[in-house]
Amino acid sequence: METTNMKNFQQHFDAYIKQVVETSNPLVINAENPDHSVVLMSKRDFDANEETMYLLSYSALMGRIRRGDAQVAAGKTTRHQLRNPGT
Repeated sequence: METTNMKNFQQHFDAYIKQVVETSNPLVINAENPDHSVVLMSKRDFDANEETMYLLSYSALMGRIRRGDAQVAAGKTTRHQLRNPGT
């Protein structure tokens, strides 16, 4: 994860925004007071993180996913041919 200071970030604002959006790599912007440092990420990545955190907090869903993973690992799955919905 790349880091920069606030002054450099302000001077190269547009370039950093473009870089973060295009690469999906967050940028740490360090402040003099470490408690005021921030992380910049794209909206798309933020939304994906929020959805992941929501799904991970949904215990019933996570239980189903774990059961499915265990079934795959145990070889208790069946492969099906996908049908074309128009036929």
